[in-house]
Amino acid sequence: MQIDFIPFRETNYFSDFICDYLDQKPELRSLYNRFPLLDNFEAQIKEKQSNFDCHQKGNRKVLVNTLKDQYSQFKTSKATLKNIENLESNTTFTITTGHQLNLFTGPLYFLYKIISTINLTKQLKIKFPNYNFVPVYWMASEDHDFDEINYFNFKGKKLQWNSQQKGAVGHFNSEGLDEVYKVVADQFGSGKNAEQLKQWFKEAYLKHQNLAQATHYLANQLFGEHGLVIVDADDSNLKRLFIPNIKEELIDQTAFKTVTDTNKTLEALGLKIQVNPREVNFFYMTEGLRERIVYKDEMFEVLNADISWNKNELLEHLSEAPERFSPNVIMRPLYQEVILPNLCYIGGGGELIYWLQLKSNFEAHNVTFPMLLLRNSVLVKSKKQSEKLKKLNVSNLDLFLKRSSYINKKVREISNIEIDFSNQIEHLKTQFEDLKELAKQTDKSFLGAVQAQETKQIKGLHALEQRLLKAQKRKLADQISRCTALQENLFPSQSLQERNLNFSELYLEYGEELIPKLFKFLEPLKGKFLILNLN
Repeated sequence: MQIDFIPFRETNYFSDFICDYLDQKPELRSLYNRFPLLDNFEAQIKEKQSNFDCHQKGNRKVLVNTLKDQYSQFKTSKATLKNIENLESNTTFTITTGHQLNLFTGPLYFLYKIISTINLTKQLKIKFPNYNFVPVYWMASEDHDFDEINYFNFKGKKLQWNSQQKGAVGHFNSEGLDEVYKVVADQFGSGKNAEQLKQWFKEAYLKHQNLAQATHYLANQLFGEHGLVIVDADDSNLKRLFIPNIKEELIDQTAFKTVTDTNKTLEALGLKIQVNPREVNFFYMTEGLRERIVYKDEMFEVLNADISWNKNELLEHLSEAPERFSPNVIMRPLYQEVILPNLCYIGGGGELIYWLQLKSNFEAHNVTFPMLLLRNSVLVKSKKQSEKLKKLNVSNLDLFLKRSSYINKKVREISNIEIDFSNQIEHLKTQFEDLKELAKQTDKSFLGAVQAQETKQIKGLHALEQRLLKAQKRKLADQISRCTALQENLFPSQSLQERNLNFSELYLEYGEELIPKLFKFLEPLKGKFLILNLN
């Protein structure tokens, strides 16, 4: 088993914003509470403990009862049951990640998110043995972007579920998934590992009432023995805990004001804004409907629906049916931190950027802002791939180069002639320095002519270098083709493997050893990109 780590910035796949955060640049310090270092968790524990027990007193009991109810229809491991029961104690805290209800988990990084979360709870328990730490997967069951989740990629093919259902995706029934299963079963083929994958898919999607339950089942099958607690926040009892915050948002538009101010700060720093707040940051949700609530002419209206209220009517309806009020991307993090005794959120780069926009809103609601940790990112290479790369002298850093840079670098390395004209250019510059000294003794026009000639000749040498490079590309086409084929295999569609592949491809090859191996090598606080050679 071989592993290697690369700084996130050197991968060229992560934004400057998130890399600056990882580097703890001073200009970003106001955007977060504490940076995710092991020693910083003690202060985070104390702050969350005090804040949660003071302002969300009684939430633990509701949370535990709700989770027990949600798990009643699933086979639950002893580790998970213990974690749920522990949540009633004020010495128990959560580490949370979230993910959409992607078909069959979607991209590979679903695994990395959850394993990062579970591994961090283990580290914290060793460091702080007097406390308990529970890994939580927050299901994004209220999302309505069906096109983002209705497929997964398998060996270059898009296996897709088509449905005309509307509203929150967690409510979608399994209509049409029997046909998807036929395609999936055919693609997976035969063998022990294939049969396990087919069983998971069939049990999840053909034997559960809706997509939320199917995803719960699948995540529980993969990680239940590790104590993972799955939360479906689309629940009236949990939403009721959030009513005071919803009221404040509807009346005072707190998030709109605070996040807008933060965004102005980010714009002044030249940073890209991930999300923009609205005056009302909630959707209205019923069966088959999830539409924005808008404020217009002193009335609250639901877009694309004949539903409206004045302020008093809205607040009355909120008290009667809080489950119908669904937070958007701005308010979902606050909802999470109100109902969970959470210390840290683990997410991808894009997620963390919009979280970094929200601290001021948390402060306005007097809710502790969690630590923000970039999830583990991994490139998995097989033994065969590793051997080919070694034979072709392709380094790990080489693989992360953009395609054109990668090809040019390999051509220069493989070529039996020197393609780098740097020495010739430097020699030319030296010669022209002598000419410039001579020109200074005459007139400015002659000096200008010398400088123009220098520029022309240097440009000519660069052009010759590119022509030679192109000629060598043709000559070495076979070797370069083998190099690029390997890169394409590891970076499908020139994107990170983890953003494209589904876990099923790796499971077919490594079977039940896959997840234990990932648990062994993913270090959530490492702060670097992992390259893992799975033998």
